[in-house]
Amino acid sequence: MKKRTIGSSDLLVSELGLGCMSLPAELEAARSVLDEAIESGINYFDTADLYNKGTNEELIGNVLKEKRQDLVIATKAGNKWTSEGESWTWDPSREHIMDAVKQSLQRLQLDYIDLYQLHGGTMEDDADETIEAFETLKKEGVIREYGISSIRPAVIDRFLRSSNAVSVMMQYNLLDRRPEEYFPLIAEHGASVVTRGTLAKGLLTAEGMKRIQKTDGFASYTSSDLQQTVKTLFDQTDNLHAYALAFALKEPVAASALIGSRTPEQLRESLQAYDTPTDPEILKQLIKATVPHRYEEHRV
Repeated sequence: MKKRTIGSSDLLVSELGLGCMSLPAELEAARSVLDEAIESGINYFDTADLYNKGTNEELIGNVLKEKRQDLVIATKAGNKWTSEGESWTWDPSREHIMDAVKQSLQRLQLDYIDLYQLHGGTMEDDADETIEAFETLKKEGVIREYGISSIRPAVIDRFLRSSNAVSVMMQYNLLDRRPEEYFPLIAEHGASVVTRGTLAKGLLTAEGMKRIQKTDGFASYTSSDLQQTVKTLFDQTDNLHAYALAFALKEPVAASALIGSRTPEQLRESLQAYDTPTDPEILKQLIKATVPHRYEEHRV
């Protein structure tokens, strides 16, 4: 497993990272996936305090604590569950972040978090207050680095210009190329992209033609356009999974492509795809078959 550095930091992460949101909620089932990932060379694990009301962080803490020194563990904050526990509200305030990080450290059983990310963002936020909280946590050694998880260009632009953020997590894949327009901006600020939705909800795996029958559009594609595009992609390669991963990692600004797996078998499929050689010419044809849509809202 090759590794890349996240932005201007010293965080060296595997090209494939494990997005932990889809982990099973039962400890031993989650352990089987996490152990498989580590044995395969994955050292980057991403979660959030929002996932399963914090129990996702607890699972990761229980399994990964003994291997902690070899791993890069990332989590996120900014969303707060209501007292009823049925929904959450957005709270990027310093007070909330300073409290949320303590809760995450306890659940993860960590002394520090490698990468702490703002889990969203709006232009109505007091960005300076949020950034000041992250900077304080970094100075105190509670976190090593920080970043933002957002698909709103205006929010990302302001955050990067006002902070020392090293990462931007964005949905990016062959069917959602909207972030490409802002890759130069991200690189200019010394940050890296971490891709989520790398396999487009499985549409870019061997099950894509089955899954598309239950998918009503994706990103900026209408249902009919999506079906035609996915069919075209499948017509041009017999291993779309491998090319989907190669696509996500082709830009130097990309540090890691997150994959989600509920079982060790699913994880092994992605690992095998990652290890499969791809033809640059075929990748060019696949890219040509897709549309580089633009974000229509929240533009810089």
